[in-house]
Amino acid sequence: MPIHDAAKKVPLLFRAQIDGRCQPHRIIKGQKSDAIQWADEWVDKADSDVREFGAEVKTRAFTLSWRFVTNGGQDDGTIRPVIGAKGLPFYPGSSMKGVFRRACTPQQAERYCGKSLSGGDYEPGILRFHGGYPADDNWKQNLVDIVHPQQDWQVKNDDKDKGAFAQISLYKPKLRFGISSSIPLADEEWKTIWEIWKQALSTGIGCRVCAGYGQPDKFLGGDILYRTQLRGQGQAAKLLDGTGEFRPNIFRASLRGHALRLFGGMTDENSANRLVDELFGGVQGQGTVGLLSMNFRDSSLILSSFSRGAFAQPTYEVEGELSWLLTQKLPSTQQQEALAKLVKALTRFAMLLGGFGKSWRRADHRLFFPEYYEGANEGRKPLIGCHWQWSGERSLRFDVPVRKLDSVGSFIEEVRQIAREWIQLRGIIPNSAQCTPWREAWHPDNVQVWGRLANDAEDCEAIRWLHSPYREAIPTAKIAEGSIYCSHITGQVGQVGRLWHRMFPVVRLVKIPHEPDSKPIPKQTHQYFELLTFFSDRSPKSADFLNFLQSQPNSFQQLWSH
Repeated sequence: MPIHDAAKKVPLLFRAQIDGRCQPHRIIKGQKSDAIQWADEWVDKADSDVREFGAEVKTRAFTLSWRFVTNGGQDDGTIRPVIGAKGLPFYPGSSMKGVFRRACTPQQAERYCGKSLSGGDYEPGILRFHGGYPADDNWKQNLVDIVHPQQDWQVKNDDKDKGAFAQISLYKPKLRFGISSSIPLADEEWKTIWEIWKQALSTGIGCRVCAGYGQPDKFLGGDILYRTQLRGQGQAAKLLDGTGEFRPNIFRASLRGHALRLFGGMTDENSANRLVDELFGGVQGQGTVGLLSMNFRDSSLILSSFSRGAFAQPTYEVEGELSWLLTQKLPSTQQQEALAKLVKALTRFAMLLGGFGKSWRRADHRLFFPEYYEGANEGRKPLIGCHWQWSGERSLRFDVPVRKLDSVGSFIEEVRQIAREWIQLRGIIPNSAQCTPWREAWHPDNVQVWGRLANDAEDCEAIRWLHSPYREAIPTAKIAEGSIYCSHITGQVGQVGRLWHRMFPVVRLVKIPHEPDSKPIPKQTHQYFELLTFFSDRSPKSADFLNFLQSQPNSFQQLWSH
């Protein structure tokens, strides 16, 4: 007897990747994504038992700090895990062997992983890699991930030709890895083997490693270029099921964007793109493995929500440790030291002038413009901005880039000089005459930084200009109203503006009372450096706004540009 609508009863996992059948990577506004049904059907039938290794297999379990995916490569256009027997996701033994080999010395690689012989023969190593499997049943939660490429739209122009797409990845999984040997080994050698695996794991496993995927939740070794403590709050990413998630890849996206801006102000477009791909990885041509790997381990994370109805937005408050690691050896110690200086400078640059994540170009309105929400219709106002600062005495002492307003300009020049040195070490001669035509290329002819000292959060001045005129009209004096509200300068829905607004917390170094010989300690104050970064397009509205800033001697002062 024929089954009615038999094709619709086939699980999405086994359907063809065509329109109308199954396309879990597609996100269509107003429609339920196939990815949610795909994941629900998968976990419903997947085995709940933990994978057991044989008695001869040595195992260790490690927890990853955020998401993890190894592309199964079986669905056109869809990134999803490798799935094995009984529906269990796993990390293949072949992939495990590959990253293990890279962490070995040449002698270790030959002993443990094998070597090629003359005549095309191959001698296998003594180790067998059995891959990694979930150590518990928690892998079934929060599987539907979202990826939203925005680099060109954020930095270069207003062409937004790439939308978001869904992928399937494991959220903070605990994986148990297995290794066995073809010959008996002493406990001391097994200790060495697991130390090599820790070294391999420290650089990340699986796909999208440079974006923060597949990173361990504890430091396991590796070449750390820079490490700091941060805390911040802002808009969390909204997943397809409506829940919020703090996504650590916001740090990588921010530094990649700032590197592109800085390089774009010193060299031509092709060179700037290539330099950024070398640092962070890229997919052009045959693909590029980036020199930098990022890891963020949160020590505190609170997810909540803001506003209601159509404006409801998940939020985060997070604190943790951000680390940048070197993924491969550089030709010289000089280049490694220069790269460490560069990534440190980029992080401080991002912290000084903006922030991380959604709406990073704006200060958090909840802190600096609460009246924006007062009297709103049942809280129906969109959340705007974010706020980031350093945390912990060490970071407050050594990472805060400026403690005086007039130091902002010299710090920006220092960052640009560090970028120039890196460009030169990569075989490119910086030339500001070759500045790219991008909207946010960081060139003195293209961008200005203005600032003032705000006594406290209520003393924030420019935030009101984003929502109302910065100058009232005076008809009797023939002075027109001055406004950047809802313009190309402030940006609108679907359009990135030309103005960044940042409230940077002022941290002083002060002597301990009655201890004149002691080292100064960092002290957080109630003051802020209110900073405006403006990419002028020489339009009448831009010129009028700059004339206004210049005419306010007791307010903002120009800190950097020609």
